[in-house]
Amino acid sequence: MLIPIEQLILLCIGFFLIATLYSSVGFGGGSSYLALLTLFLSSFFVIRSIALVCNLVVVSGSTYLYFKNGHAKLKDFLPFVLISIPLAYIGATFRLKETVFFIILGCSLILSALFLAVQTLNLNKSKKEIQKYPKAISYVLGAGIGFLSGLVGIGGGIFLAPILNHLRWNKAIKIAALASFFILVNSVSGLFGLITSGSLSLPWRETICLVIAVLLGGQLGIRISLKKLSANGIKRVTALLVFVVGIRVLLVNGLGLF
Repeated sequence: MLIPIEQLILLCIGFFLIATLYSSVGFGGGSSYLALLTLFLSSFFVIRSIALVCNLVVVSGSTYLYFKNGHAKLKDFLPFVLISIPLAYIGATFRLKETVFFIILGCSLILSALFLAVQTLNLNKSKKEIQKYPKAISYVLGAGIGFLSGLVGIGGGIFLAPILNHLRWNKAIKIAALASFFILVNSVSGLFGLITSGSLSLPWRETICLVIAVLLGGQLGIRISLKKLSANGIKRVTALLVFVVGIRVLLVNGLGLF
């Protein structure tokens, strides 16, 4: 066992809460899983492997419900995922040096925190018409975010959703459905990339415990309506925590300044 049982219990509680909160607002929680794992583990192979698996578990249920309730149509999502899938795979096959990985991870966590915070600002409060964009933009966004997703071990929805909301690509519910599906396919692709490159590392005790935690949290989150804390409130608190950990990962694990 890589993590003492007391710490593993704390980590499971943290993963359960993250899965509950993130699934309630349409995300998988990958950035926060990474943030927490860096506090308990030093192996970046283990960190991104566990994060991808947990991401996959959470968004599988969300994606199913979005399609079941008619909020998701595959033909609308294909331009985003056709290139993101192979690039997520390629990103996951990169065997980065440990310091390089943590620098990229730290920057990604900081960036995801900022994206999450921006999404709560409601810059487009007035009801404006949905904008039409060339499909090339969908391919470019999918490609860039897909590659980053595979590289660090997140699904990428936390980057994609705020961009599409700002661009007024579609209704909020459909953007959430796309983000969930985007996370799902990129997590699967990233896992295959880790497997083929020999980078997949899943200590079975930790993995089983954390998967159970996010499975329970994810199923709870997508079925309840949080009344005491708004979706924006959840995102702001999460953004702050991810930002703080991102700074720590960048300065301590990546740059070795402390």
